[in-house]
Amino acid sequence: MDKKSCDILIVGVGGQGTLLASRVLGKYALDEGYDVKLSEVHGMAQRGGSVMTYVRIGENIASPIIDEGRADLILAFEKLEALRYAHYLKKGGHILYSTQEIMPMPVVTGAAEYPQGIEKKLAGVGIDALSLALEAGNAKAANSVMLGALCKDMGFDREKFEGALLSCIPQKTVEMNRKAFELGYNAL
Repeated sequence: MDKKSCDILIVGVGGQGTLLASRVLGKYALDEGYDVKLSEVHGMAQRGGSVMTYVRIGENIASPIIDEGRADLILAFEKLEALRYAHYLKKGGHILYSTQEIMPMPVVTGAAEYPQGIEKKLAGVGIDALSLALEAGNAKAANSVMLGALCKDMGFDREKFEGALLSCIPQKTVEMNRKAFELGYNAL
């Protein structure tokens, strides 16, 4: 990292690996000698609800919370979640999001429709993380795809960031996640 501080909001739906992503990012930053604060907001995560994690990296971070309009980057594992939290983005910041659509309960029950045209409303780059994860061997590796894209987007040291990821996952999934990370890295 070459900035004095960086505020990243990670958002998604329960079960997508947003919390793992925040731990990987935190480990990488600590290994690079930065102060890191994480704060996780689970909501109804276990029921497929919204999950939000604040990751603040810098020389001396006092609070783990990112105020609205202050995030340098939003890493979104689902595009409606990207839109839901876009107001956290600061002027000049951007969103890196998965194009995956996970239907929230009101859509599933027929009480609402999934919004159309989300991509046009987002100031960001969409990645088909689900397809790339399937190419790597498992849909659950979509978070590793997004972490690979984040690594390249932020200009992080690829080898060290990938190492942080691989140290946080079960040994039996290393090769699949390594491939997913590479596919995400190359997607940008």
